[in-house]
Amino acid sequence: MARSRPTVVLAMAPALTKDLFADAHHARLAALADVPDPAPLARFDDARADALLPRAEILLTGWGSPRIDPALLDRASALRAVVHAAGTVKGHVDPACFARGLRVSSAAAANAVPVAEFTLAAILLAGKRAFRLQRRYRELRSFRLWSQEVPAIGNHRKVVGIVGASRIGRLVLAHLRGFDFERLVYDPFLPAADAAALGAERVELDALLRRADIVSLHAPSLPETRHLLDARRLALLRDGAVLVNTARGALVDGDALTAELASGRIDAVIDTTEPEILPADSPLYELPNVFLTPHIAGAMGTETQRMATLALDEIERLTKGEPLQHEVRLEDWDRIA
Repeated sequence: MARSRPTVVLAMAPALTKDLFADAHHARLAALADVPDPAPLARFDDARADALLPRAEILLTGWGSPRIDPALLDRASALRAVVHAAGTVKGHVDPACFARGLRVSSAAAANAVPVAEFTLAAILLAGKRAFRLQRRYRELRSFRLWSQEVPAIGNHRKVVGIVGASRIGRLVLAHLRGFDFERLVYDPFLPAADAAALGAERVELDALLRRADIVSLHAPSLPETRHLLDARRLALLRDGAVLVNTARGALVDGDALTAELASGRIDAVIDTTEPEILPADSPLYELPNVFLTPHIAGAMGTETQRMATLALDEIERLTKGEPLQHEVRLEDWDRIA
């Protein structure tokens, strides 16, 4: 859609995206496109949407965007592209968009950066048993031979297993190159040569779980990956292993994981759960071998502006008739998060 100044309409929930655009982003968007209303649409069923949608050639979406389905496409007859300034598009982009010839882009690559950073920090701190020992030190408030308080403390020559060679999984593997870890990776779509190029040994999932000191999940949440780690597979983890989940709670059987953690046999760093907010009486809030965070690994605050920059880069490519660098394609739909 090579046109110098396309019309861009924003669609997202302002309460969820208040940090997304800095003043410089607004100025750049105004220079790239006609923006008839800088205030984003939070819904598509009001008078403002009725006025804006027929003019929209690009929908710039973010968290909380209303769904773009066939009925919406009938109202937005000029629409040519959806550029999403966040991660997955599955929550608001109907596959009918591809049938209508729309281009779809996602800023998942930008969102992957803080998740990978968080994961690296979690792996390093987990190897030092920092989460468990922080609680223990707070209880004791005295000296101990800390290496005797917890098993196998330290990161030297530890085995880290990455489940899923996704954008985030690959970034984590890249970060881990700077440390003295043995790296394993499981991904059914990853050739062994590609794993080697990532600095990792490709193994089957059960073997990874048996060998790894720290297991980090980076697979998409799909019907095929639901409870990928069930009771049988969790039992394969060696005593003292650490499970890190910054992906999706549905990848793990929550009841089976809670039972393993309650036994004290393994530790966990958990940023995502199923349900998203655990019941107030969940043992995971109190167990000393669990470091539980409220889904904060992904882009937050100023980090979201990285996604805005990527989205505006994609809009600029559209205006110049250049290929999108972060295009979402229908043929990948069933495998992506």
